[in-house]
Amino acid sequence: MTPDELTQPVELDVDDALELLGNGELSVEGRLVDASNATFYCAVTAAGVTAACVYKPVAGERPLWDFPDGTLAEREVAAYEMSAATGWHIVPPTIYRDGPLGPGMVQLWIAEDDTTDLVRLIRRRDVDALRRVAVFDAAVNNADRKGGHLLPTPAGHVYGIDHGVCFHTEDKLRTVLWQWAGKPLNDEAVDTLSMLRAQLEGPLRERLSRLLTTREVRRAVRRVDDLLAAGRHPQPNDDWPAVPWPPM
Repeated sequence: MTPDELTQPVELDVDDALELLGNGELSVEGRLVDASNATFYCAVTAAGVTAACVYKPVAGERPLWDFPDGTLAEREVAAYEMSAATGWHIVPPTIYRDGPLGPGMVQLWIAEDDTTDLVRLIRRRDVDALRRVAVFDAAVNNADRKGGHLLPTPAGHVYGIDHGVCFHTEDKLRTVLWQWAGKPLNDEAVDTLSMLRAQLEGPLRERLSRLLTTREVRRAVRRVDDLLAAGRHPQPNDDWPAVPWPPM
């Protein structure tokens, strides 16, 4: 298929996107060859609506030394659940379902603003959307926040993708967004984390428990508690590389 023949991204509200991703017919149109795990560009169709999406089957996950095999897709969905709970909508609508190559993660494809200079963007301190991502990454313990995993849109929103290596029980935060390290959390972050913490005592915790181990869920709760207690963005961990490689 040529790029012009691929299904194009479609803007959908969250509920409609989740319904389409969960119940639509998936058809593979191409493979993203630069991805470290098997990642497919797909069309998903239901009730006359077709949208582009990403499909990452569990069977195509590359084993990692520090994360259990076959868990990356569920971690991606857990990151979506945390994102949705914050109201920041950093992670695009994402579900876990069966597909042409078995069960895996399916996520709505987001049309990004190709005119944005990502190298310049990730260095800025005055972009609220980026600072939200930094707080979110600390909460989910994102071990791989590359610049290329940020999707700025023409409307000014910044999405984050590729959350398969989140929720480890050890501190593994690696990110290109350290410009707020040690700075006080702003009021929005404190309010959002407080709201998230309350939700982690209810249905959100139950949803995460279907995707992560009991210990991983408990550690996620503890990270939110620690962020609120410190009232500051975390500092890099001297025992772990602070920036992923390659950074973009």
